[in-house]
This record gives sequence, C-alpha cells and structure tokens, in this order.
Amino acid sequence: MIEINLLPGDGKKKRRAKTGGGSAFQFQPAQWFAGITEKITDKYLLGAIGAGALSVVLIAFMFIHQTAQASGLEERELKAVKDSTQFSTVLSAKASAEATRDSLYQQIAIIKSIDDSRYLWSHLMYEISNALPQYTWLTEITQTSPPRSVAAMDTTVRANPADTAKLSRARSAERDRAKKARSDSLFAVAKVVRFRIVGHTVDIQALTRFMKSLEASPFIQNVQLTRSDLVQAEGKEVTEFSLEAETQSPPAFAIKTVPLVVSAVH
Repeated sequence: MIEINLLPGDGKKKRRAKTGGGSAFQFQPAQWFAGITEKITDKYLLGAIGAGALSVVLIAFMFIHQTAQASGLEERELKAVKDSTQFSTVLSAKASAEATRDSLYQQIAIIKSIDDSRYLWSHLMYEISNALPQYTWLTEITQTSPPRSVAAMDTTVRANPADTAKLSRARSAERDRAKKARSDSLFAVAKVVRFRIVGHTVDIQALTRFMKSLEASPFIQNVQLTRSDLVQAEGKEVTEFSLEAETQSPPAFAIKTVPLVVSAVH
C-alpha cells in the first residue's frame, strides 16, 4: 500500500524530531584520539610524527635557552664596558703616580749619594793621619775607583711614545718592572771607594804597624801592600811603598755629629 503525504515539510520535521530527539552532542577527545590511532597503523608514520614533535620541543627549548644566554651576555658586556672605563682611569692615575715616584726616587738618590760622600775624604784623611807612624811620610793619596754618582747610572734609553704604543702588553709590563727595578736600585749605589796610598818609610816595621792601624779603622778595609822598593830620597836610602785599600760604612756609633749653631748678627 502506497501512502502519499500531501502536507509539504511534515515528514522532514518528523525525521528531524526523531534524529534529534535523543541526547545533545558531546565532544570527547579521548575517544577522538583513540579513533585516530586505530585508523593509523603504520609504525613509520607514528615515528615520524613523534620525531617531529620532539624536534619542535627541542627547538623551542633551545630558543628559550639561547635567548636567556644572550640577555645574560649583554648584561655582562655592559658591566665589562663600565668596569673597563673605570679601571682605565685608575690605571692611568697609577702610571702617573709611578712615574712621579720614580722621578722622586732618582732625585732623592742623587741627593743621598752627594750627602754620603760629602765628608768621605775628611774622614779618610783623619784616619790615615792618626794611623801614620813615626819616620813615615806620604807622597800620594789617589782614588782609583770611579766617582760615586747615581746620575751616571741613569743611562736607560727612553722609548719613543709612538713605538711604545705599538708594544705588546707583555713587553709593556716587562718594561714597567725594569723601570721600577732601576728606580729602586738607585739607592743601592756601591758605597765602596778604592784608593791608593804611596809613601816612604825608614823602618819596615813602621810600615807593618801602619797597615794594621789602617785595617783597624772603622772607615777603611782590605788594606794590601802592592809594592815595596828601596829608593834614594834626599841622599838617604828609604823604602817606598804602595798600599791599596777600600772604604767601608762605619757603624753608627763611630760617626759623631755636632749640632750647627748659627749666631745672630746684631
């Protein structure tokens, strides 16, 4: 038996009512993913998907890590530039202070050298005169060592500023150490002065006593007889001798100082 619906749209509404008459549509991801995994059975495809996901995670991690490192390096660079600017000023001031110190060291050493040798020969002449025995006289007293002066020691060739700028840091440090050592060594000028004594005596025992007396002086050391000959002096036979000796720094108690008193002129 055939039924014909003469009311248009009535059947569609009923079908819609039958279709949607149940519960509302619900989205369930677990079931959806389970359906996909059931459909995908190729293990190579699954491996490729896993490797792609892992690559994305690694790229994201490396990007975040590199970004953090770049930020830290920028902060360190800014701090290093700031410290370099500050320390360059300090190093420049230090170099200027060291140059001033070296100049003062040199000037003080020259003054000290002159002051130390100012009364040297007066002490030597006094000691030689006191040690001279009877029947013995001197004809010559000569200094045989070079004069003591720190001014002659400062013969270092100064570098051209243009060449200095081209020196490496190691050579610059070595030059600074050598300059400091040279400045400090200005105080270490040799305090030994060698001199020769030439004289005549009529008694050889007097010459022995003379040498012993010189050796006992706190200002003289290393007295040695270099020559002893018989000569004629004023018609008499005498012994001409030549002695070599050195000065030495006396102890503090051997040097007597007297205060200088200047009388006022009225």
